[in-house]
Amino acid sequence: MSVTVDREQLIANVVREVVARLQAQLPAPRGQEAAVAPAPAAAAPKAAASEDGVFETVDEAVAAAAEAQKKVAAMSLDERGRIIAILRRVCRERAHQLAKMELDETHLGRLDHKIEKLLAVEFVLGVESMRTEARSDVSGLCVIEHAPFGVIGMVLPATHPVPTMTGNAINVLAGGNTAVFSPHPAGAKSAAYALQIYNREIKRELGVENVLTTVREPGIKSAEEIFQHPGIHLLCVTGGPALVKAASKAGKRVIAAGPGNPPVVVDETADLGEAAAAIVRGASFDNNLLCIAEKEVFVVASVADRFIAAMRMAGAFQLDAAALERLTRAAFHFDKDGAGCLRAHVNRDLIGKDVAVLAAAAGVTVPASTQLLFAETAADHPFVVEEQMMPFVPIVRVNDFDAGVAAAVAAEHGYHHTAMIHSRNMDNVTKMARAMNTTLFLHNAPCMASLGLGGPGYLSYSIATPSGEGVTTPLTFTRQRQIVVGGGLRII
Repeated sequence: MSVTVDREQLIANVVREVVARLQAQLPAPRGQEAAVAPAPAAAAPKAAASEDGVFETVDEAVAAAAEAQKKVAAMSLDERGRIIAILRRVCRERAHQLAKMELDETHLGRLDHKIEKLLAVEFVLGVESMRTEARSDVSGLCVIEHAPFGVIGMVLPATHPVPTMTGNAINVLAGGNTAVFSPHPAGAKSAAYALQIYNREIKRELGVENVLTTVREPGIKSAEEIFQHPGIHLLCVTGGPALVKAASKAGKRVIAAGPGNPPVVVDETADLGEAAAAIVRGASFDNNLLCIAEKEVFVVASVADRFIAAMRMAGAFQLDAAALERLTRAAFHFDKDGAGCLRAHVNRDLIGKDVAVLAAAAGVTVPASTQLLFAETAADHPFVVEEQMMPFVPIVRVNDFDAGVAAAVAAEHGYHHTAMIHSRNMDNVTKMARAMNTTLFLHNAPCMASLGLGGPGYLSYSIATPSGEGVTTPLTFTRQRQIVVGGGLRII
Protein backbone atom coordinates (compact mmCIF):
# COMPACT_ATOMS: atom_id res chain seq x y z
CA MET A 1 0.00 0.00 0.00
CA SER A 2 1.32 3.43 -0.87
CA VAL A 3 2.15 6.12 1.67
CA THR A 4 -0.55 8.44 0.32
CA VAL A 5 -3.24 5.80 0.71
CA ASP A 6 -2.04 5.23 4.27
CA ARG A 7 -2.44 8.94 5.01
CA GLU A 8 -6.04 9.05 3.82
CA GLN A 9 -6.94 5.80 5.55
CA LEU A 10 -5.31 7.00 8.78
CA ILE A 11 -7.32 10.20 8.81
CA ALA A 12 -10.54 8.36 7.93
CA ASN A 13 -10.00 5.88 10.77
CA VAL A 14 -9.28 8.62 13.29
CA VAL A 15 -12.33 10.62 12.17
CA ARG A 16 -14.60 7.62 12.66
CA GLU A 17 -13.11 6.97 16.09
CA VAL A 18 -13.39 10.59 17.17
CA VAL A 19 -17.00 10.90 16.02
CA ALA A 20 -17.94 7.61 17.69
CA ARG A 21 -16.26 8.32 21.02
CA LEU A 22 -16.76 12.05 21.44
CA GLN A 23 -20.36 12.72 20.53
CA ALA A 24 -20.93 14.00 24.04
CA GLN A 25 -19.87 17.60 24.50
CA LEU A 26 -16.30 17.81 25.78
CA PRO A 27 -15.65 19.88 28.90
CA ALA A 28 -14.16 23.26 28.01
CA PRO A 29 -10.77 24.29 29.37
CA ARG A 30 -10.73 27.17 31.83
CA GLY A 31 -14.32 28.03 30.97
CA GLN A 32 -15.36 27.88 27.34
CA GLU A 33 -18.11 30.33 28.05
CA ALA A 34 -15.58 33.03 28.89
CA ALA A 35 -13.50 32.30 25.81
CA VAL A 36 -16.43 32.37 23.41
CA ALA A 37 -18.36 35.18 25.03
CA PRO A 38 -15.91 37.32 27.01
CA ALA A 39 -16.91 38.96 30.25
CA PRO A 40 -18.71 42.31 30.01
CA ALA A 41 -16.48 45.31 29.43
CA ALA A 42 -17.18 46.58 32.93
CA ALA A 43 -15.52 43.49 34.40
CA ALA A 44 -12.42 43.67 32.17
CA PRO A 45 -9.60 46.20 32.36
CA LYS A 46 -9.00 48.48 29.39
CA ALA A 47 -5.25 47.96 29.53
CA ALA A 48 -3.45 45.92 26.89
CA ALA A 49 -3.55 42.79 29.01
CA SER A 50 -4.07 39.77 26.80
CA GLU A 51 -6.79 37.18 27.16
CA ASP A 52 -4.50 34.51 25.72
CA GLY A 53 -3.93 36.53 22.55
CA VAL A 54 -7.27 38.34 22.22
CA PHE A 55 -7.01 42.14 22.46
CA GLU A 56 -9.37 45.08 22.31
CA THR A 57 -7.52 46.94 19.53
CA VAL A 58 -5.33 46.22 16.54
CA ASP A 59 -2.55 48.37 18.04
CA GLU A 60 -2.46 46.17 21.14
CA ALA A 61 -2.58 42.95 19.13
CA VAL A 62 0.27 44.07 16.86
CA ALA A 63 2.41 45.29 19.76
CA ALA A 64 2.03 41.97 21.60
CA ALA A 65 2.79 39.95 18.47
CA ALA A 66 5.87 42.10 17.81
CA GLU A 67 7.20 41.45 21.30
CA ALA A 68 6.60 37.72 20.90
CA GLN A 69 8.24 37.71 17.47
CA LYS A 70 11.59 38.73 18.92
CA LYS A 71 11.52 35.58 21.06
CA VAL A 72 10.30 33.29 18.28
CA ALA A 73 12.96 34.58 15.86
CA ALA A 74 15.65 33.83 18.45
CA MET A 75 14.45 30.25 18.92
CA SER A 76 16.18 27.26 17.40
CA LEU A 77 14.27 25.26 14.79
CA ASP A 78 13.81 22.55 17.40
CA GLU A 79 12.07 25.02 19.71
CA ARG A 80 9.85 26.29 16.92
CA GLY A 81 9.11 22.66 16.14
CA ARG A 82 7.88 22.24 19.71
CA ILE A 83 5.42 25.10 19.18
CA ILE A 84 4.16 23.50 15.99
CA ALA A 85 3.81 20.15 17.74
CA ILE A 86 1.53 21.86 20.28
CA LEU A 87 -0.76 23.15 17.53
CA ARG A 88 -0.94 19.72 15.94
CA ARG A 89 -1.58 18.04 19.28
CA VAL A 90 -4.42 20.42 20.15
CA CYS A 91 -6.02 19.72 16.77
CA ARG A 92 -5.82 15.97 17.35
CA GLU A 93 -7.12 16.11 20.91
CA ARG A 94 -9.85 18.67 20.30
CA ALA A 95 -10.80 17.91 16.70
CA HIS A 96 -14.43 17.17 17.54
CA GLN A 97 -14.84 20.12 19.88
CA LEU A 98 -13.26 22.70 17.57
CA ALA A 99 -15.01 21.33 14.48
CA LYS A 100 -18.41 21.36 16.15
CA MET A 101 -17.86 24.86 17.48
CA GLU A 102 -16.95 26.09 14.00
CA LEU A 103 -19.95 24.37 12.42
CA ASP A 104 -22.34 25.70 15.07
CA GLU A 105 -21.04 29.22 14.48
CA THR A 106 -20.72 29.30 10.68
CA HIS A 107 -23.46 26.80 9.72
CA LEU A 108 -21.24 25.82 6.79
CA GLY A 109 -20.13 22.32 5.86
CA ARG A 110 -20.19 18.93 7.58
CA LEU A 111 -18.94 17.90 11.00
CA ASP A 112 -17.10 14.75 9.87
CA HIS A 113 -15.19 16.65 7.20
CA LYS A 114 -14.42 19.56 9.53
CA ILE A 115 -12.87 17.05 11.91
CA GLU A 116 -10.88 15.61 9.00
CA LYS A 117 -9.59 19.07 8.07
CA LEU A 118 -8.31 19.63 11.60
CA LEU A 119 -6.62 16.25 11.76
CA ALA A 120 -5.00 16.95 8.40
CA VAL A 121 -2.90 19.81 9.80
CA GLU A 122 -0.37 17.04 10.44
CA PHE A 123 0.48 17.45 6.74
CA VAL A 124 1.13 21.20 6.86
CA LEU A 125 4.84 21.84 6.38
CA GLY A 126 6.68 23.09 9.46
CA VAL A 127 10.33 23.48 10.38
CA GLU A 128 11.25 20.47 8.23
CA SER A 129 10.95 22.71 5.17
CA MET A 130 13.34 25.35 6.51
CA ARG A 131 16.81 25.07 5.00
CA THR A 132 20.12 26.83 4.69
CA GLU A 133 21.90 26.76 1.34
CA ALA A 134 25.50 27.50 0.47
CA ARG A 135 27.68 28.02 -2.56
CA SER A 136 31.39 28.64 -2.83
CA ASP A 137 34.13 29.38 -5.36
CA VAL A 138 37.66 30.76 -5.31
CA SER A 139 36.35 34.16 -4.19
CA GLY A 140 34.80 32.85 -0.98
CA LEU A 141 31.63 31.44 0.56
CA CYS A 142 27.98 32.52 0.39
CA VAL A 143 25.46 31.19 2.90
CA ILE A 144 21.79 31.68 1.99
CA GLU A 145 19.31 31.69 4.86
CA HIS A 146 15.57 32.27 5.07
CA ALA A 147 14.89 35.02 7.58
CA PRO A 148 11.52 35.98 9.11
CA PHE A 149 9.52 38.97 7.91
CA GLY A 150 8.32 39.81 11.43
CA VAL A 151 4.63 40.20 12.22
CA ILE A 152 2.29 38.85 9.53
CA GLY A 153 -1.25 40.19 9.10
CA MET A 154 -3.65 37.43 8.06
CA VAL A 155 -7.32 37.55 7.00
CA LEU A 156 -9.30 34.33 7.48
CA PRO A 157 -12.38 33.14 5.54
CA ALA A 158 -15.69 32.08 7.05
CA THR A 159 -15.57 28.74 5.21
CA HIS A 160 -12.88 27.11 7.41
CA PRO A 161 -11.48 29.68 9.88
CA VAL A 162 -9.87 27.30 12.40
CA PRO A 163 -8.03 25.03 9.92
CA THR A 164 -6.89 28.04 7.87
CA MET A 165 -5.63 29.86 10.95
CA THR A 166 -3.86 26.74 12.21
CA GLY A 167 -2.18 25.91 8.91
CA ASN A 168 -1.07 29.51 8.46
CA ALA A 169 0.19 29.63 12.05
CA ILE A 170 2.35 26.53 11.48
CA ASN A 171 3.88 28.09 8.35
CA VAL A 172 4.41 31.48 9.96
CA LEU A 173 5.91 30.24 13.23
CA ALA A 174 8.23 27.80 11.48
CA GLY A 175 9.67 30.77 9.62
CA GLY A 176 10.29 32.71 12.86
CA ASN A 177 7.33 35.08 12.52
CA THR A 178 4.24 35.77 14.60
CA ALA A 179 0.78 36.64 13.29
CA VAL A 180 -2.18 38.94 13.86
CA PHE A 181 -5.37 37.34 12.57
CA SER A 182 -8.51 39.04 11.30
CA PRO A 183 -11.16 36.29 11.06
CA HIS A 184 -14.34 36.75 9.09
CA PRO A 185 -16.98 37.83 11.64
CA ALA A 186 -19.05 34.72 10.82
CA GLY A 187 -16.25 32.50 12.17
CA ALA A 188 -14.55 34.82 14.65
CA LYS A 189 -15.58 33.13 17.90
CA SER A 190 -14.34 29.67 16.97
CA ALA A 191 -11.09 31.11 15.56
CA ALA A 192 -10.48 33.18 18.71
CA TYR A 193 -11.22 30.22 20.96
CA ALA A 194 -8.74 27.97 19.14
CA LEU A 195 -6.16 30.79 19.17
CA GLN A 196 -6.55 31.13 22.94
CA ILE A 197 -5.97 27.41 23.47
CA TYR A 198 -2.85 27.49 21.28
CA ASN A 199 -1.40 30.48 23.13
CA ARG A 200 -2.20 29.01 26.51
CA GLU A 201 -0.46 25.73 25.72
CA ILE A 202 2.54 27.45 24.11
CA LYS A 203 2.99 29.68 27.16
CA ARG A 204 2.69 26.70 29.50
CA GLU A 205 5.30 24.64 27.66
CA LEU A 206 7.70 27.28 26.34
CA GLY A 207 6.96 30.42 28.36
CA VAL A 208 6.25 32.63 25.32
CA GLU A 209 3.02 34.65 25.18
CA ASN A 210 0.93 35.98 22.28
CA VAL A 211 2.67 34.32 19.34
CA LEU A 212 -0.77 34.48 17.67
CA THR A 213 -3.10 37.41 18.30
CA THR A 214 -6.45 38.78 17.22
CA VAL A 215 -8.98 41.43 18.21
CA ARG A 216 -12.14 40.82 20.16
CA GLU A 217 -14.49 42.21 17.51
CA PRO A 218 -12.96 41.65 14.05
CA GLY A 219 -14.53 43.19 10.96
CA ILE A 220 -13.84 45.37 7.95
CA LYS A 221 -12.48 48.17 10.11
CA SER A 222 -9.99 45.99 11.97
CA ALA A 223 -8.89 44.30 8.72
CA GLU A 224 -8.16 47.70 7.18
CA GLU A 225 -6.23 48.72 10.29
CA ILE A 226 -4.12 45.57 9.99
CA PHE A 227 -3.49 46.30 6.29
CA GLN A 228 -2.25 49.81 7.09
CA HIS A 229 -0.48 49.20 10.40
CA PRO A 230 3.26 50.04 10.28
CA GLY A 231 4.00 47.12 12.61
CA ILE A 232 2.68 44.61 10.06
CA HIS A 233 5.40 43.55 7.64
CA LEU A 234 3.57 41.17 5.30
CA LEU A 235 -0.08 40.42 4.49
CA CYS A 236 -1.75 37.11 3.70
CA VAL A 237 -5.42 37.32 2.73
CA THR A 238 -7.94 34.68 1.72
CA GLY A 239 -10.98 35.98 -0.12
CA GLY A 240 -12.39 37.48 -3.28
CA PRO A 241 -10.95 40.08 -5.66
CA ALA A 242 -12.28 43.02 -3.62
CA LEU A 243 -10.43 41.87 -0.50
CA VAL A 244 -7.21 41.29 -2.42
CA LYS A 245 -7.49 44.74 -3.99
CA ALA A 246 -8.05 46.38 -0.58
CA ALA A 247 -4.99 44.64 0.88
CA SER A 248 -2.85 45.62 -2.11
CA LYS A 249 -3.54 49.31 -1.51
CA ALA A 250 -1.54 49.15 1.74
CA GLY A 251 1.72 49.25 -0.19
CA LYS A 252 2.97 46.01 1.39
CA ARG A 253 3.73 42.66 -0.10
CA VAL A 254 0.50 40.63 -0.23
CA ILE A 255 0.20 36.86 -0.41
CA ALA A 256 -3.25 36.55 -1.94
CA ALA A 257 -5.36 33.40 -1.82
CA GLY A 258 -8.05 34.27 -4.35
CA PRO A 259 -11.15 32.64 -5.82
CA GLY A 260 -11.38 29.48 -7.86
CA ASN A 261 -13.94 27.67 -10.01
CA PRO A 262 -12.20 24.33 -10.68
CA PRO A 263 -13.35 22.47 -13.78
CA VAL A 264 -13.07 18.74 -14.48
CA VAL A 265 -12.68 17.18 -17.93
CA VAL A 266 -13.56 13.50 -18.45
CA ASP A 267 -12.40 12.16 -21.81
CA GLU A 268 -13.34 9.02 -23.69
CA THR A 269 -10.35 7.05 -22.33
CA ALA A 270 -11.12 7.58 -18.63
CA ASP A 271 -11.98 4.84 -16.16
CA LEU A 272 -15.49 6.16 -15.69
CA GLY A 273 -16.18 4.42 -12.41
CA GLU A 274 -13.03 5.77 -10.81
CA ALA A 275 -13.63 9.21 -12.29
CA ALA A 276 -17.15 9.37 -10.87
CA ALA A 277 -16.02 8.16 -7.43
CA ALA A 278 -13.25 10.77 -7.32
CA ILE A 279 -15.57 13.58 -8.37
CA VAL A 280 -18.22 12.62 -5.80
CA ARG A 281 -15.58 12.38 -3.08
CA GLY A 282 -14.03 15.75 -3.91
CA ALA A 283 -17.14 17.77 -4.74
CA SER A 284 -19.02 16.58 -1.66
CA PHE A 285 -16.15 17.20 0.79
CA ASP A 286 -17.36 19.65 3.44
CA ASN A 287 -20.31 20.39 1.16
CA ASN A 288 -18.02 21.75 -1.58
CA LEU A 289 -16.59 24.60 0.51
CA LEU A 290 -13.00 24.00 -0.56
CA CYS A 291 -11.71 26.42 -3.18
CA ILE A 292 -9.99 23.45 -4.86
CA ALA A 293 -13.18 21.36 -5.09
CA GLU A 294 -14.67 20.10 -8.33
CA LYS A 295 -17.25 22.71 -9.36
CA GLU A 296 -18.26 21.70 -12.92
CA VAL A 297 -17.65 18.67 -15.14
CA PHE A 298 -17.18 18.55 -18.92
CA VAL A 299 -17.54 15.04 -20.31
CA VAL A 300 -16.97 13.89 -23.88
CA ALA A 301 -20.38 13.07 -25.39
CA SER A 302 -19.44 9.56 -26.53
CA VAL A 303 -19.10 8.40 -22.90
CA ALA A 304 -21.48 10.83 -21.22
CA ASP A 305 -24.34 8.38 -20.65
CA ARG A 306 -22.04 5.80 -19.06
CA PHE A 307 -20.37 8.47 -16.95
CA ILE A 308 -23.73 9.72 -15.65
CA ALA A 309 -24.66 6.15 -14.73
CA ALA A 310 -21.33 5.86 -12.90
CA MET A 311 -22.10 9.05 -10.97
CA ARG A 312 -25.33 7.50 -9.74
CA MET A 313 -23.48 4.32 -8.80
CA ALA A 314 -20.96 6.43 -6.83
CA GLY A 315 -23.68 7.86 -4.59
CA ALA A 316 -24.72 11.03 -6.42
CA PHE A 317 -28.37 11.85 -7.10
CA GLN A 318 -29.38 13.16 -10.53
CA LEU A 319 -31.87 16.02 -10.78
CA ASP A 320 -34.19 16.25 -13.75
CA ALA A 321 -34.72 19.47 -15.69
CA ALA A 322 -37.62 20.66 -13.53
CA ALA A 323 -35.75 20.03 -10.27
CA LEU A 324 -32.67 21.77 -11.67
CA GLU A 325 -34.75 24.81 -12.53
CA ARG A 326 -36.17 24.98 -9.01
CA LEU A 327 -32.72 24.62 -7.47
CA THR A 328 -31.28 27.29 -9.78
CA ARG A 329 -33.97 29.78 -8.75
CA ALA A 330 -33.21 29.06 -5.09
CA ALA A 331 -29.42 29.09 -5.45
CA PHE A 332 -29.03 32.34 -7.40
CA HIS A 333 -30.36 35.88 -7.46
CA PHE A 334 -30.50 37.56 -10.86
CA ASP A 335 -30.21 41.17 -11.98
CA LYS A 336 -28.98 43.09 -15.03
CA ASP A 337 -25.67 44.85 -15.45
CA GLY A 338 -25.16 48.24 -17.10
CA ALA A 339 -25.32 46.67 -20.56
CA GLY A 340 -28.61 44.95 -19.80
CA CYS A 341 -27.06 41.49 -19.54
CA LEU A 342 -28.47 39.13 -16.92
CA ARG A 343 -26.09 38.42 -14.02
CA ALA A 344 -26.30 35.62 -11.45
CA HIS A 345 -25.36 36.07 -7.78
CA VAL A 346 -24.99 33.10 -5.44
CA ASN A 347 -27.54 32.88 -2.64
CA ARG A 348 -25.27 32.82 0.41
CA ASP A 349 -27.98 31.12 2.45
CA LEU A 350 -27.31 27.88 0.52
CA ILE A 351 -23.50 27.98 0.57
CA GLY A 352 -22.07 24.98 2.40
CA LYS A 353 -25.49 23.53 3.23
CA ASP A 354 -26.19 19.81 3.33
CA VAL A 355 -27.48 17.82 0.37
CA ALA A 356 -30.90 17.52 2.05
CA VAL A 357 -31.27 21.31 2.12
CA LEU A 358 -30.48 21.61 -1.58
CA ALA A 359 -32.77 18.68 -2.38
CA ALA A 360 -35.62 20.39 -0.55
CA ALA A 361 -34.98 23.57 -2.57
CA ALA A 362 -35.10 21.43 -5.73
CA GLY A 363 -38.39 19.86 -4.61
CA VAL A 364 -37.07 16.30 -4.40
CA THR A 365 -36.44 13.75 -1.68
CA VAL A 366 -33.11 11.94 -1.70
CA PRO A 367 -31.77 8.95 0.26
CA ALA A 368 -30.03 9.91 3.49
CA SER A 369 -26.77 8.44 2.17
CA THR A 370 -26.65 10.84 -0.79
CA GLN A 371 -23.33 12.67 -0.94
CA LEU A 372 -23.86 14.93 -3.95
CA LEU A 373 -26.48 16.23 -6.37
CA PHE A 374 -25.84 16.64 -10.08
CA ALA A 375 -27.66 17.49 -13.30
CA GLU A 376 -26.96 18.04 -16.95
CA THR A 377 -26.68 21.71 -17.93
CA ALA A 378 -25.46 23.94 -20.73
CA ALA A 379 -21.96 25.41 -20.58
CA ASP A 380 -23.30 28.88 -19.77
CA HIS A 381 -25.51 27.79 -16.87
CA PRO A 382 -25.02 29.77 -13.61
CA PHE A 383 -23.89 26.61 -11.82
CA VAL A 384 -21.06 26.32 -14.36
CA VAL A 385 -20.08 29.98 -14.49
CA GLU A 386 -20.28 30.89 -10.80
CA GLU A 387 -18.22 29.48 -7.89
CA GLN A 388 -21.21 28.20 -5.95
CA MET A 389 -19.75 26.11 -3.04
CA MET A 390 -22.69 23.72 -2.70
CA PRO A 391 -22.81 19.90 -2.86
CA PHE A 392 -24.00 20.01 -6.47
CA VAL A 393 -22.09 19.71 -9.75
CA PRO A 394 -23.33 20.49 -13.27
CA ILE A 395 -22.44 18.00 -16.01
CA VAL A 396 -21.88 19.43 -19.49
CA ARG A 397 -21.60 17.27 -22.62
CA VAL A 398 -18.91 18.35 -25.09
CA ASN A 399 -18.29 17.10 -28.61
CA ASP A 400 -14.68 16.09 -28.04
CA PHE A 401 -11.70 16.55 -25.75
CA ASP A 402 -10.56 19.82 -27.30
CA ALA A 403 -14.04 21.30 -26.82
CA GLY A 404 -13.95 20.16 -23.20
CA VAL A 405 -10.63 21.88 -22.56
CA ALA A 406 -11.86 25.10 -24.18
CA ALA A 407 -14.99 25.02 -22.02
CA ALA A 408 -12.90 24.33 -18.90
CA VAL A 409 -10.61 27.29 -19.62
CA ALA A 410 -13.64 29.56 -20.02
CA ALA A 411 -15.31 28.32 -16.83
CA GLU A 412 -12.12 28.75 -14.77
CA HIS A 413 -12.07 32.48 -15.65
CA GLY A 414 -8.31 32.74 -15.67
CA TYR A 415 -8.05 32.40 -11.90
CA HIS A 416 -5.21 29.89 -12.42
CA HIS A 417 -6.36 28.03 -9.33
CA THR A 418 -7.23 24.35 -9.80
CA ALA A 419 -8.28 21.98 -12.59
CA MET A 420 -8.72 18.22 -12.93
CA ILE A 421 -8.71 15.63 -15.69
CA HIS A 422 -9.72 11.97 -15.80
CA SER A 423 -8.01 10.27 -18.70
CA ARG A 424 -5.64 7.47 -19.72
CA ASN A 425 -4.28 9.56 -22.60
CA MET A 426 -1.14 11.34 -21.43
CA ASP A 427 -1.12 13.58 -24.50
CA ASN A 428 -4.54 14.85 -23.43
CA VAL A 429 -3.33 15.33 -19.87
CA THR A 430 -0.36 17.37 -21.06
CA LYS A 431 -2.48 19.45 -23.43
CA MET A 432 -5.00 20.35 -20.73
CA ALA A 433 -2.34 21.09 -18.11
CA ARG A 434 -0.68 23.57 -20.46
CA ALA A 435 -3.97 25.16 -21.48
CA MET A 436 -5.21 25.61 -17.90
CA ASN A 437 -1.89 26.82 -16.40
CA THR A 438 -3.38 26.40 -12.92
CA THR A 439 -1.59 26.36 -9.58
CA LEU A 440 -2.99 22.90 -8.86
CA PHE A 441 -3.60 20.31 -11.57
CA LEU A 442 -4.86 16.83 -10.78
CA HIS A 443 -4.89 13.71 -12.91
CA ASN A 444 -7.19 10.80 -12.00
CA ALA A 445 -7.64 11.95 -8.40
CA PRO A 446 -10.10 13.91 -6.22
CA CYS A 447 -9.26 17.50 -5.39
CA MET A 448 -7.91 16.78 -1.88
CA ALA A 449 -5.06 14.68 -3.29
CA SER A 450 -3.36 17.93 -4.30
CA LEU A 451 -2.99 18.82 -0.62
CA GLY A 452 -1.75 15.53 0.78
CA LEU A 453 -5.07 13.79 1.47
CA GLY A 454 -4.77 10.66 -0.62
CA GLY A 455 -1.96 12.14 -2.69
CA PRO A 456 1.68 13.22 -2.40
CA GLY A 457 1.05 16.95 -2.04
CA TYR A 458 1.42 18.96 1.16
CA LEU A 459 -1.33 20.86 2.93
CA SER A 460 -2.12 24.52 3.25
CA TYR A 461 -5.47 26.26 3.38
CA SER A 462 -3.95 29.36 1.77
CA ILE A 463 -3.36 28.78 -1.95
CA ALA A 464 -1.91 31.98 -3.33
CA THR A 465 -3.06 32.16 -6.94
CA PRO A 466 -3.34 35.92 -7.70
CA SER A 467 0.09 36.68 -6.24
CA GLY A 468 1.67 33.47 -7.55
CA GLU A 469 3.21 31.81 -4.48
CA GLY A 470 0.97 28.76 -4.84
CA VAL A 471 0.40 26.44 -1.89
CA THR A 472 2.04 28.29 0.98
CA THR A 473 4.91 26.88 3.05
CA PRO A 474 7.09 28.33 5.81
CA LEU A 475 9.45 29.64 3.11
CA THR A 476 6.58 31.72 1.71
CA PHE A 477 6.75 33.81 4.89
CA THR A 478 10.49 34.37 4.85
CA ARG A 479 12.90 36.66 3.06
CA GLN A 480 16.12 35.41 1.53
CA ARG A 481 19.28 36.55 3.27
CA GLN A 482 22.78 36.10 1.85
CA ILE A 483 25.81 36.06 4.14
CA VAL A 484 29.06 36.41 2.24
CA VAL A 485 32.55 35.52 3.49
CA GLY A 486 35.14 36.80 1.06
CA GLY A 487 38.28 34.87 0.21
CA GLY A 488 37.97 32.20 2.85
CA LEU A 489 36.37 29.02 4.21
CA ARG A 490 36.79 27.17 0.93
CA ILE A 491 37.97 23.63 1.60
CA ILE A 492 37.71 22.00 -1.83
